[in-house]
Amino acid sequence: MGEILALVEARLRTALGEPDARAAVTFLGTDRIEILRFVDGDVVRYATLGMSGQPMADPTAALADPVKGPRAELVLSVRGGLADTDKVLRPLAVLAATPQVEGVVVAPGASLDVGEPLWPGAPFSSVLVAESGGLVEDLELDEPMDPVRFLPLLPMTSNEAAWKRVHGAQALEERWLANGTDLRDPLRRSVTLD
Repeated sequence: MGEILALVEARLRTALGEPDARAAVTFLGTDRIEILRFVDGDVVRYATLGMSGQPMADPTAALADPVKGPRAELVLSVRGGLADTDKVLRPLAVLAATPQVEGVVVAPGASLDVGEPLWPGAPFSSVLVAESGGLVEDLELDEPMDPVRFLPLLPMTSNEAAWKRVHGAQALEERWLANGTDLRDPLRRSVTLD
């Protein structure tokens, strides 16, 4: 596991530069999750480190495979200086621990909810998991292990999350795109939904 996480951190540093801060959170019965913070101009990126140490297991499988299975880390990008987004560290760690705690596979198109604002005053308590391969390239591991995917998180308001449950992730992403929604704005309002 340590070897995989060292490769993951190296990939994050290659893609995002040197982290300017890091924090660690451990939940009872789970592996340690670190959150690395990267600053790129006015954009602050938070990346998890630790989620990919073990493959995510299908909750219907009788036995979890210790080698095969999807692996991922989460990346959240927000505009800095507009809100106290550094308070997102614990909610991000909770999301990263979800596969270990709840036995779910986090994949693009999924909604994840922490049940409270992602940071003080945030209009979001949930995120939409987007496709990997954009900001940070997938990290290939030795066979038979699956690659580590770096999944962007897109904060959703409660109205957007409800609309997404009915219409799907792609429809919500198209709505954001059509309206020119700045998904990095930590204080943005819900996109127009009808």
